[in-house]
Amino acid sequence: MNNAELIRKAAQGYKQDIVAFARNIIRTPSFSCQEGKLVELIKKEMIKVGFDKVMIDRIGNIIGFIGHGKKKIMMDAHIDTVGIGDPKAWKIDPFAGIYKNDTIYGRGATDQKLSMASMVYAGKIIKDLKLEGDYTLMVVGSVMEEDCDGLPLLHLINIEKLRPDFVVITEPTDLKVYRGHRGRMEMKVVTKGRSCHASAPERGDNAVVKMCDIVKEITALNKKLKVDKFIGKGTVAVTCIECKTPSLNAVPDECTIYLDRRLTIGETLKSSVAEIQRLPSVKKFKAKVEVLQYDAVAWTGAKVSQEKYFPTWVLSAEHKLVKAGVEAGKVALGKTPVVDKWVFSTNGVATAGRLNIPTIGFGPGNEVYAHTVNEFMPAEDLVKAAAFYAALPGFL
Repeated sequence: MNNAELIRKAAQGYKQDIVAFARNIIRTPSFSCQEGKLVELIKKEMIKVGFDKVMIDRIGNIIGFIGHGKKKIMMDAHIDTVGIGDPKAWKIDPFAGIYKNDTIYGRGATDQKLSMASMVYAGKIIKDLKLEGDYTLMVVGSVMEEDCDGLPLLHLINIEKLRPDFVVITEPTDLKVYRGHRGRMEMKVVTKGRSCHASAPERGDNAVVKMCDIVKEITALNKKLKVDKFIGKGTVAVTCIECKTPSLNAVPDECTIYLDRRLTIGETLKSSVAEIQRLPSVKKFKAKVEVLQYDAVAWTGAKVSQEKYFPTWVLSAEHKLVKAGVEAGKVALGKTPVVDKWVFSTNGVATAGRLNIPTIGFGPGNEVYAHTVNEFMPAEDLVKAAAFYAALPGFL
């Protein structure tokens, strides 16, 4: 039996353990900045299966280590989730860890904390089959990604000084190898006016009316943004509007809109801000354009802050990491995996986008179900992902 067959057989042999661990992960709510209980659960499982070392950093990321070799390989699953929204919209209890028809259901099943079950048992497979080589595998459960993608890995690499040579992001890829995605940023635009009694609006200067023209121009701008044949089109959308007014019968003196800007190749923070600043209505009404700042307190009590700019990244199809991913995909799937890209954004904005560390994606589940009610994960996807993660270091 060759290595590929041994890895697939070992992964299948641990299916029951992977599913049990995955169900416990679902049963442990882990909203952003509230991941502490799940970190403890993961730590126990890592120790149980024989990781060489387990640590928790200052902002609450958990890192398990396999091996002590020179080559550093980091695999990351963010373990925080979004909220559940309207509980009545769920057909099942989002935190019951329901397992039915070989499928696990619940918040975070797709996006994306169940990848942690696959990674932890990949570590056990490596140990069992003595696949360790001249590499150190770092299995990361990162926090706060849903609120600020990239921040946890920037902390881990820049502050904790755990810099990898290669990174695998385990967000859902439908068991395809992904090699990039668009970047993004969040902005706000503010118009000022002058308040007065609404019975005589001509005495004031309505900040909301000014903003209406700006919104129309931003909507028109969206159609003119750059397109890249692989990574896709840049987009901009108005996602929220609010105003300040003394009362409901007074003219508002301030209006703010928030923008979600998706960035394709060649688009940057500077160029995107300038595009909004150049709009005729923005100049006419002297509106202020700003990039938003993320400020939060981690579950450990540590304070974090970051500008909400997340750069675009693409890794060449010819890069050795992509080729290694394809070979590991053959092991896991028994066929050549599709190579593609994400539609949404991931922690790769830090490793590849800001730090230029070679990064790919491979994850169980389909990204189209991210953030939806009744998220689910096929158990076989978790088994195949475990085989992929166990096999990959051997091709690097």
